[in-house]
Amino acid sequence: MVEAPDDRPTAAGALPDMSVSVWRGNGSGGTFETFEVPREESQTVLDVVFWIQQYKDPTLTYRFACRVGVCGSCAMTVNGVPRWTCRTHVKNVVQDGRIEIAPLRNLPVVRDLATDMDPFFDKWVKAEGVFHPTKTRNDRVEAISSESEGRRTIDEAIECINCGVCYSACDVVAANPDYLGPAALNRAWTLYNDAKDGARQKILDAVSQGGGCHNCHSMGNCTQFCPNELNPMAAIAGLKRETAKASFASFLWPKARPADTAKG
Repeated sequence: MVEAPDDRPTAAGALPDMSVSVWRGNGSGGTFETFEVPREESQTVLDVVFWIQQYKDPTLTYRFACRVGVCGSCAMTVNGVPRWTCRTHVKNVVQDGRIEIAPLRNLPVVRDLATDMDPFFDKWVKAEGVFHPTKTRNDRVEAISSESEGRRTIDEAIECINCGVCYSACDVVAANPDYLGPAALNRAWTLYNDAKDGARQKILDAVSQGGGCHNCHSMGNCTQFCPNELNPMAAIAGLKRETAKASFASFLWPKARPADTAKG
């Protein structure tokens, strides 16, 4: 392959180049390819990927959109850690002049650094992480107090943007492909506490099955690596409590459905 010429301007006192290993391949396999990339004073890992595609190999495949930490689509594995590459500065991750960039773990690789997110969102559906309305668009929308218990609980988890970082970081997902994963369970917890959702018991039934919340080992990788500083582990712990309470209640009062009443 003929490389595009490097017409980048040079300057006296420029930082030394760095060696960047990028995973190349697809779902059938692949390997790392190394590129020499110039250092800049203010440079993100996504900038590095851009540079490689522009000056070294236009066939490099990856995913991005906003570049400002809003969409989460640029998530990749940098030096073994899942990160948003648009918010990861080179100076914070470069080690001895080297960086390794790979696709997110626990997801099928489409090509190079781009992964297939379908399994991630399929588990959202399996966890009943979709809103279950009780009204039509013609009905009056009732206000929910921002001070209510349910609303305060939702506020702690609602900022998830589906980037897949927590899913990639989760060792339980790596060991058990049926595990729903922290993002889907965090979403289920959000809807369970939404006073406008009409299927709270259905959510508990979904997350208490095989691969559900009780498979979580509480290792905390999801919380540690979440770029939005959310706490999926706490959401999963909440689901564990509520499913246990519902199980005991159904044993003591078989005809009762205690989860059907939402928190205000």
